[in-house]
Amino acid sequence: MISLADFEETGALLTGHFRLSSGLHSDRYLQCARLLMWPERAERAGQELGTKLAEFSPAAVISPALGGVVIGHETARALKLPAMFVERKDGLFALRRGFSLEPGQPIVVVEDVFTTGKSTREAAAAVEAAGGRVVAVGSIVDRGLPPNAFSVPSRSLLALSVPSWPEAECPLCREGRPVESPGSRFAAGAAR
Repeated sequence: MISLADFEETGALLTGHFRLSSGLHSDRYLQCARLLMWPERAERAGQELGTKLAEFSPAAVISPALGGVVIGHETARALKLPAMFVERKDGLFALRRGFSLEPGQPIVVVEDVFTTGKSTREAAAAVEAAGGRVVAVGSIVDRGLPPNAFSVPSRSLLALSVPSWPEAECPLCREGRPVESPGSRFAAGAAR
């Protein structure tokens, strides 16, 4: 079973001062790519998440690029379903690369980490815009979302309450600690 120990053993749980993809700041960052770089752990996480999402009878798994691609693929493999992803075009998520959905096709959206749920909701909106029907969402980690964060059921492998703050309220900023932006949204050259 995927646990906090897996994050610690792979160096996927970072401590410091971080700007999350949501724009919030935190003293801990879950770098799921470090966990998922180990194929056996990625496969195990996908199998466990697939087991939790099977009850929704999806026809495909869709993930937001970049963070959700590996876990989405592994979850789809466990469920023996197609794996697709949405990526940003003009600031909005969209299905590209020839991916398409049948009208009303039941879809699960799979992400690496739920922080605010924003990217998952944006991915779900892209699925709906493409004609699909989101039946559930899943993640490796839930950083403490409220139970009604999504309009569909959600499942996660690990619940971890990690504090986060808007930049203006960040105690680490007040201490003058330098901020790191390890996620893909704030990568070098990316717009904030």
